[in-house]
Amino acid sequence: VQLVESGGGLVQAGGSLRLSCAASGNIFRINTMGWYRQAPGKQRELVAVISTGGGSTHYADSVKGRFTISKDNAKNTMYLQMNSLKPEDTAVYYCNAKVTLATMSISDAWGQGTLVTVSA
Repeated sequence: VQLVESGGGLVQAGGSLRLSCAASGNIFRINTMGWYRQAPGKQRELVAVISTGGGSTHYADSVKGRFTISKDNAKNTMYLQMNSLKPEDTAVYYCNAKVTLATMSISDAWGQGTLVTVSA
């Protein structure tokens, strides 16, 4: 499974960015997709997850009301709309997908990461 992220960049505080993550490979079903982030000197943390079946979502408290996770099942693509960005949102953002492969084995895949920098 390959996950390709895009959409990171530099933005001023209060601005917006939209991240995308496209999944490809020998996929039978994508079970859940999520965004994680890792700031310098800190551990990787969950930002938001979405189930590709029912579409239920979960957000970290720090991003609730500002970030929105969504998906396009037909394109195997997930998005993260980030509004009202703060300097503390600065981090490398990683896409994650828990996938059932065509072989019926389970894969926990990660993207390469995309840098989001929010200036004060």
